[in-house]
Amino acid sequence: MMKTKDIITIIAISLICILSGCTSHPSVPETFRKENRGPKIYPDYKGVTIPYNIAPLNFAVKENSDHCIARITYGDKQQTYGKGYKILFPEKEWKEILASAKGKDIKVEIFAEKEGQWQAYSPFCIHVAEEEIDSYISYRVIPPSYVAYEKLSINQRNITNFEEKEIYNNMMVSNEKDGQCINCHSYQNYKTDNMQFHMRQSYGGTIIVNNGKLKKVDMKSDSTLSAGVYPAWHPTEKLIAYSTNLTGQSFHTKDVAKIEVQDTRSDLILYDIEKNEVSTICADEDEFEVFPTWSPDGKTLYYSSAHFEYKDTIAEETELIQRYREVKYDIYRRSFDATTKTFGKRELVFSASSLNKSATLPRISPDGHYLLFAMGDHGCFHIWHPEADIYITDLKTMKTRKLENANSNKAESYHSWSSNGHWIIISSRRDDGNFTRPFIAYFDKNGHAHKAFEVPQKDPDFYTYYLYSYNIPEFMVEPVKTTPQEFASTAKSNAVKATYKGK
Repeated sequence: MMKTKDIITIIAISLICILSGCTSHPSVPETFRKENRGPKIYPDYKGVTIPYNIAPLNFAVKENSDHCIARITYGDKQQTYGKGYKILFPEKEWKEILASAKGKDIKVEIFAEKEGQWQAYSPFCIHVAEEEIDSYISYRVIPPSYVAYEKLSINQRNITNFEEKEIYNNMMVSNEKDGQCINCHSYQNYKTDNMQFHMRQSYGGTIIVNNGKLKKVDMKSDSTLSAGVYPAWHPTEKLIAYSTNLTGQSFHTKDVAKIEVQDTRSDLILYDIEKNEVSTICADEDEFEVFPTWSPDGKTLYYSSAHFEYKDTIAEETELIQRYREVKYDIYRRSFDATTKTFGKRELVFSASSLNKSATLPRISPDGHYLLFAMGDHGCFHIWHPEADIYITDLKTMKTRKLENANSNKAESYHSWSSNGHWIIISSRRDDGNFTRPFIAYFDKNGHAHKAFEVPQKDPDFYTYYLYSYNIPEFMVEPVKTTPQEFASTAKSNAVKATYKGK
């Protein structure tokens, strides 16, 4: 019979293990049958390149087995993991693995038991890059926007672990009568003391954090189409370029795409934060200018623009719905003088329309060398276009190519660079074609992208059952310090009217 003190000792050891995160490492089977193929896993982390400071790449083995084991080899060390069909890495051990494997490969071998017989699958590798990734990303978490767009939030995730917090929840100031939408969070140089997002409908206005202080601004005037919509912080000045948009949506009845979102009009404006002034950058009657972005030195503004002439026989929104496939965006740029706050003439950078395509969302790498953009068959809202992919232009040679290894056969859209230019985050619907998930791709010194991987979650089945999309992923080097309650209080305040300065 076990003595009382022995029982107490066992309980104490068990509690210590629980509190300290002790991990049970399973044994690899002595006998098994070799499968001449790699294992099916989700998320698909086979052959990816990852930063040395990323959260554990937990995954599920999809081989109809409830008993799976992974043997991890890094350098001269080995370790095993497995809990049912899931491979879960304790954060402390995972960090030790990545530190040991920095600049090298991690070898992964999967064993799965089926009807009492073990199978061993062909091993795969995960390469650990020598470059780190920004610790934080932020995104909108949103249900299908044509169903319940008000139930959304802007969240921030520490991607070195699994910590996720709300920056602001749209429902904090909603009620049964009045609701609103929030969109387009943006930061200056990846830092959060200068940031903004926009609110529409009830409590409408642009929420701006300037040196950590909040204000709410109304940029709409009789001389602009709307308030600022799609933003771009100048890298050094207290200036934000915006597009102003008259946006509508329509639904497909036969097309594989569910919905079409288009602008019936759009222009570009510049907002001076210190002076609270709005001026027009460009407002051509037959051009839809949208999606501004600055070069890293702040001397050039890039944007997309589509030439479209209305026939004036029916309402513009109706005509655009009928002719939506004709809207093709090209990428332009204008020089900018920060001293005089004036822009030069527009210059064509990439002509997608000459290829019968449409290019949107230009983004310049931190070193100014590369231009990323999304390209689809038509229009500006490529997240609804299954054919849309990410492309890259070398701004030194002006050669353009599809971003290898980062695309899929589903929609790829919004994308952004990490602060060191070695990582790209992409909005993708490659999982199921319906929900947008964030994928990260390594961008090497030779200008090539590696296989994209899904931002890891603690539970590898998380994305399978989470019926929300991740929208507008942005890198940050620090978390947002302003609280959701402070944002809510500012949202309910009266907006300060901006002065329209002209062109």
